[in-house]
Amino acid sequence: MSHIPAFGLGTFRLKDQVVIDSVRTGLELGYRAIDTAQIYGNEAEVGQAIAESGVARDDLFLTTKIWVDNYAKGKLAASLEDSLTKLRTDYVDLTLIHWPAPDNGVSLDEFMTALADAKAKGLTRQIGISNFNIALTKQAMAAVGKDAIATNQIELSPYLQTPKLVGFLEEQGIHVTSYMTLAYGKVLGDAVIGKIAQRHQATPAQVVLAWALQRGFSVIPSSTKRENLASNLLAQTLRLTADDMAQIAALDRNAREVSPDGLAAKWDD
Repeated sequence: MSHIPAFGLGTFRLKDQVVIDSVRTGLELGYRAIDTAQIYGNEAEVGQAIAESGVARDDLFLTTKIWVDNYAKGKLAASLEDSLTKLRTDYVDLTLIHWPAPDNGVSLDEFMTALADAKAKGLTRQIGISNFNIALTKQAMAAVGKDAIATNQIELSPYLQTPKLVGFLEEQGIHVTSYMTLAYGKVLGDAVIGKIAQRHQATPAQVVLAWALQRGFSVIPSSTKRENLASNLLAQTLRLTADDMAQIAALDRNAREVSPDGLAAKWDD
């Protein structure tokens, strides 16, 4: 299994000076994994913040995601080269197919092979997928080989635990990266999580992130506030009990926040 940092900084919905400040602050606080995407429209700003931080490239783990407009064999590598220019780097550590987009007109075989070719060219160290269900993950494995797929980055929170998909990925040895782990903040007001947080003298966000980390998932929470960026990092040292984990497991309600028409395939749960 490929190594992907357990804790990273997400940049979804952050633009312009806001994302520059968030990444700069994150790097100051010790974050070393940064997650972006072509469609976020912030790769250049992320690149600027990294360049100005003075942190060595070798110490960073950069992830970006190919947008659906760039899936065709003739476009994918060129679009990734454009991302590298914006990010001011010669390579990214991980490149993901952002959504399966089954009606996009480009076959899964074509875009997975193009992504593997981009890796062979040295544009990315690792490749993976995002928002893929079980059936499409199987197709991706068939296209490029199971060992080539470093992760499936999926929406995953206490309210959306996707047991079938997670179980399948774990069975196959494909690492799970959780995004929207806090469900746009909705889980932070949960009474069960609040009580666990009180017992541990922790914040609800720390409890939720610690839950995901203890499940073996990577997390990429974002924030624009220094205190939250710093506080989130402390989730790495919080140890939840088996009873805590069981209580959070019982919160699953299959509540999905993100499922764009035309981009998502049928979910397993």
